[in-house]
Parts: sequence; C-alpha cells; structure tokens
Amino acid sequence: MPAKSKQSSVKKTTFKTVKPKRTKIICVSHQEDADGISSAALIKQAFGGETLLADYPGMMDILEPLRNDEKLKKLFICDLGLNSQTNDSFVNLLTELRKKRISVIYVDHHDINPKIITKLKKIKVKLIHNTSECASVLVYDTFKKKLSEHSTFIAACGAITDYMENKPIASKLLQMYDRQFALVNATVLTYNIVGHQKDPDYLLYLVDELSESKFPHEIPNTYEFAQRQVGKLAEVMSKVRKSMKISKNIAYMEVLDSGASGAVNFVLGFSGKDVGIAYKERVNKGIYAVSVRGSSSCKIHLGRLVASVSTKFGGAGGGHDRACGAVVPKNNIKKFLREMNLQLGSM
Repeated sequence: MPAKSKQSSVKKTTFKTVKPKRTKIICVSHQEDADGISSAALIKQAFGGETLLADYPGMMDILEPLRNDEKLKKLFICDLGLNSQTNDSFVNLLTELRKKRISVIYVDHHDINPKIITKLKKIKVKLIHNTSECASVLVYDTFKKKLSEHSTFIAACGAITDYMENKPIASKLLQMYDRQFALVNATVLTYNIVGHQKDPDYLLYLVDELSESKFPHEIPNTYEFAQRQVGKLAEVMSKVRKSMKISKNIAYMEVLDSGASGAVNFVLGFSGKDVGIAYKERVNKGIYAVSVRGSSSCKIHLGRLVASVSTKFGGAGGGHDRACGAVVPKNNIKKFLREMNLQLGSM
C-alpha cells in the first residue's frame, strides 16, 4: 500500500489590530478677541498640545473632525458660547467623545441653557462656567498651579478687553500691575488680533508667544501694527458718523470694509442711544454677522434678547448683558432690526 502523505501543518499567525495610543491634547478657543487667545495661551502653557481657533459661526466646523481623531486624549474648549443652533450638535459630539473616554473640559462665561448644563454634567464633561468672570480668568483660576507667574498678566489682558476687569478675581489680578501698562498691552494685543482675523497662522503665533510668557509689547511689530489699526479705526469713526441710522430705541449701521465689532462701539457712543448694532455680510454664506452693545444705562440683558430675536428669524446668537452678537440670514436682517427696536421699546 502506498504510504500516506503527511499533511504539512502550517501554524497560523493571528495579527491583533493595535489601536493608536491616545496622547493628543487639543484646545479649541475663540479667535476673535483677547479673551479667547489668552485662554488658548494659558492652556498651552499648562498642558502643551495643539491649538485650534474658531469664531462662533464656525465652531462646529472646527470641532466636528475631532469626532474621528483616534489619537485625541484631552479636549479643551474655551470662550465659545452656545446658541439654539449649536446646542444639540455640541452635546451630541461631546457625548460621542466621552464614550471613547476622551477627557473634555469646557470653559465658558456666556449664558448656557440650564438643560444643556444638565446634559453636559450627565456625560461627565468638566464644565468650568461662571458668567461673573471672563474665560481666560476662569482658565487661570482653575489651573494656576500649573501656570507661571506671568499667567496672571495674560488673564488680566483677557479681562480688560472683555470689559470684565472689575470682577472679583480679575480685579485682584489687575492690582498686581501698573494699570496703564496693562491697558496699553491689552489694547495692542486686541488690535493685533482683530487686524489678523484672516491670518490664522499669525493668531496661532500670538498664542505661542503669549504661552512663552511674553508681554504683547515684546512680540515683534505689534506696536507698529496696532498703530496702523488705530488709523483705520479713525476712518471707521468718520464713516459711522455719516452712515449710522437711528430708530427710537436703537442705532444701527451696516459695515462694509471693517469688522462689525470695531464699529459697534462708535455706533453706540455717537448715537446717544442705549443700544448700538453693527452688522457685516459674511460673503458667500448668506448671513450677516451682528455685534450688539449696550450703554451703562441699558437695564436689559441684551445677550438673552438677541438670542430670542435672532432665533425668531432663522439665526442664532447670545452673549453678555451689554455685549453680544448673532448671525442672521441676509434676507431677515431688516426684520431683526425692527424687532430689536420693538422689543426694547416694550421693556
């Protein structure tokens, strides 16, 4: 009988799929003012990691790709307020990140819907929220053991430019420095931020420089650039005087060649009204970006009013009692202005 052929035994090797180790730290912060930039700088100083900057309308566009970041370990979100259009998507995204055991720390000082606060706490997002201090001061106060002595000045700059330097914690920080020295530096920082909104690399450069404990005046060319911005603002002042329109309860103006936030204070001041509004078209997005400011005599919480009125006309908004903003569909801006004037007259 023929010999039985021996079957060759081949040992199978099983390869396990190794998931990337989560090591990445990311801070997403507000790009349009010193409070957001200072918050990002303080987070970078305390924890290192990567910085991403966003404006309010683009917040979810920046956050959404993080859903699939397999290396993300810890996420900080600073000075980015929520509104009716972002509430649900924000909570849904953070819920998915928490299911992946990603640590999420949300630092903000804007009004947040109490139901959203409950949802964030339920998924164990670390919420650092206080409407009585600006975001950079909240970052400083929470993580000061990890920060350098210079961090007090970075936080103070954020408070000054958010008109919150008289708040309990911020006022103590400002007392450490000569007031004029702090005001000059905060102003220089603000003008450089506002003037570079279309240059994200420069904004990230500012975050890096501040995180390395530099004063704004020590960063190359900041004074020179701020001086040019002052010249541009002088031109804006002239245009506001000529072009602003005054209704019974508000003054308003469409801005064409500068930022709405840069013009709105002039609208408020020159008009003598308790509420000033400036708005600028976001080209190719079909919306207006709206900035609203209230005088010291304004007794209405404008952030809450703007949130309600903008939502009524298909937009979204919110903010502080005397400083807030919104996005409003282009074809509804006149309705928004009329309703603001009407609502303010009835309160």
